[in-house]
Amino acid sequence: MYKELHEITAQLTGEGGPFEIAEVELDGVALRTYKNAPADMRQVWLGTAGHGDADYLVYEDERLTYAESHKLVAAAARNLVDRFGVKPGDRIAVAMRNYPEWVLSYWAAISVGASVVGMNAWWTGPEMVYALNDAKPTLLIADKERLERLEPVRDQVGDFQIITVRVSEGAPAGSQPWSELVAGEGTMPEVEIDPDSDACIFYTSGTTGVPKGAQLTHRGCTNNIMSMAFWNAASPAALAAAGKTRAPVAGEVSYPPAFLVVTPLFHVTACNCVMHGASLTGAKLILVYKWDAGRALELIEQERVTTISGVPVMSRELIAHEDFAKSDTSSLKSLGGGGAAIQPDLVEKIESRVSSARPGTGYGMTEACGVITMNSADYFVDKPETVGPILPVFETMIEGPDGKPVTDGGVGELCVRGGQVIRGYLNRPEATAESITNGWLHTGDIARIDEDGFVAIVDRAKDMLLRGGENVYCAEVEAAIFEHDAVAECAVIGVPDDRLGEEVGAAVVLADGVSVDADALRAFVKERIAAFKAPRYIWFMDSALPRNASGKFMKPELRDSLDVQDAQ
Repeated sequence: MYKELHEITAQLTGEGGPFEIAEVELDGVALRTYKNAPADMRQVWLGTAGHGDADYLVYEDERLTYAESHKLVAAAARNLVDRFGVKPGDRIAVAMRNYPEWVLSYWAAISVGASVVGMNAWWTGPEMVYALNDAKPTLLIADKERLERLEPVRDQVGDFQIITVRVSEGAPAGSQPWSELVAGEGTMPEVEIDPDSDACIFYTSGTTGVPKGAQLTHRGCTNNIMSMAFWNAASPAALAAAGKTRAPVAGEVSYPPAFLVVTPLFHVTACNCVMHGASLTGAKLILVYKWDAGRALELIEQERVTTISGVPVMSRELIAHEDFAKSDTSSLKSLGGGGAAIQPDLVEKIESRVSSARPGTGYGMTEACGVITMNSADYFVDKPETVGPILPVFETMIEGPDGKPVTDGGVGELCVRGGQVIRGYLNRPEATAESITNGWLHTGDIARIDEDGFVAIVDRAKDMLLRGGENVYCAEVEAAIFEHDAVAECAVIGVPDDRLGEEVGAAVVLADGVSVDADALRAFVKERIAAFKAPRYIWFMDSALPRNASGKFMKPELRDSLDVQDAQ
């Protein structure tokens, strides 16, 4: 089936194929792109109008069709231009839970040439201040909870207009309600969009203790849609050619595509890898207030959900839930996701316990506008320790410690180059130059590529941990801990966790003559950074932390010496 996959790939990406690869030159670098990709994300949205009266957005007892959504987006787009003065190149910050208004705001903003600044809904007030001052949006569209966090520090940010979402009382002075943004019978303004301009800015945690605003372009986002479409076409075609077609399940019914959106829309997982492609194909998006496996089972049955793409722990909790066996999950066709490695045992559990669904995953990152590899169905079952082959839009290099390419299945840092790579980091030329050199994106992940072209991620080069799909950079947490006067030294590490993949741990040395307990230190950290970044495990050390000759903490040795049972 691997020979067939290579043959099908060549057919689909060759001259005249639906995923034909072309080249475009940007800043003197030739980049691979899909010749037939939409010109920009505005065209993607306009292309969904034909889905008409099909359900588009479902949230609790609220339901919007594609036709209704297009009417609201057109009105919002017209009002953004005529009433709020938004121009191409402006930025619009969106800070809220996964409400329908998030989706509608996104399409309205990018359709008038503005870029969407995705604000992490878990951020504290100071973290919101940093991003707002960094991005300098013209307009902030926010829900009640985010506005309440911002209010105490509002005087620390510049001037911008505010649209309130689901705020019945206590709205900020001078703000306008959502109803005003979508008022009227507006027609979509005509704008020209540069495919290499920013479609959105998503913040990813920074190694220097502050987040970096990744600039995802229209070209990058549309090429990511094509990459996912490619795999969804190539994989079943190759399996069919290899005689691997799965026999239908008795009584199986084919349902229209419906995605349960279980991760935050301010991340590429939900926005780029679910919302973009699902919208273009006319799928239904079911939004949830927060993840709950029991509620997810109810929605699968009620809305006939066909796809769930979340972090691995969600699939694990779904299958392990006490109501799983008695719930009707027969509509499910794909279960899995990304944001962290799906362990081989979970691949087997999905394959064996969900009769209608196949396991699926994607490896990617914000800096690649979405996926870099994909793996699913028989390929994933056969190689559960891999994340699939590199998608056609990327050139690939495995770089050794000496900076030279590693060949023949050797291990090194995975580097990719192609039209999906971000333009850079907002206001961070040094960080951009460090991560992207001559078009090559250094992923920070240590990998190897096997004889079939499938990638296995074996380690991470960056000093970070992955907690439930959220990147937590150790330096950011360390910076918050070091703000406490009682702390003399600290080092943050990842602690293996069955549910979340990794939890945050911190080894702390206190200054002479002062003290602080673990609960007080956690509370102190949570006042400065999002709660999920605060250390669950804290070790108070009696001696200085181990360092190497250059003075850096020796984290591998430290990790090996610590016992979770001794943590507070």
